[in-house]
Amino acid sequence: MTALNEPLPLPVPSQAFLDRLATRRSAPAQALVAPGPSEAELEQILTLGARTPDHGKLFPWRFVVMGPQSRAEIAERLALLAELHNRPAKDQAVLAKLTAAPLTILVVSTPIPDAKPIWEQQLSAGAVCMNLEHAAGGLGYSSSWITDWYSYDAQATRLFGLTEGETVAGFIHIGTLTEPPLERPRPDIAAKVTRLP
Repeated sequence: MTALNEPLPLPVPSQAFLDRLATRRSAPAQALVAPGPSEAELEQILTLGARTPDHGKLFPWRFVVMGPQSRAEIAERLALLAELHNRPAKDQAVLAKLTAAPLTILVVSTPIPDAKPIWEQQLSAGAVCMNLEHAAGGLGYSSSWITDWYSYDAQATRLFGLTEGETVAGFIHIGTLTEPPLERPRPDIAAKVTRLP
């Protein structure tokens, strides 16, 4: 790791990195199986995930690393909560996504009031989610960035330890796929780009 205020290397062309970006694809969360990252790999994923722009060095996010046991216990409580709220069966079915993968990193957006605009701080948390996915992919794992209803339900988010002012940026489920994912539709870039002289 480079020491503070030491120069970092300038970018150099990397076909492997471009290939990774060109084939990046979220995995179906319920299809992720063991093996998952080791403790050393997890530390590397978190360290790389934290190397994100945050417009003021605020670090307006935090990580909750969740193993199978904690997720199973929370999923049971979420199932009860879904029943209490008369949620459709679909809302209970998505809990399988929460429990399938060997490892989940919950990224919590923790904006600092009266610092930079809240929206910029939330964007930083989203960038962390994407960095985590890239770091996991760089180590040979597949991942899925999802939210689902329990990311927005106040009673549910308390089960994950969120406090006032915090929101879920994403659950990053990490593991191994036994079959390659299929390509999905991608945007027509020409229709999404405006060029100014």
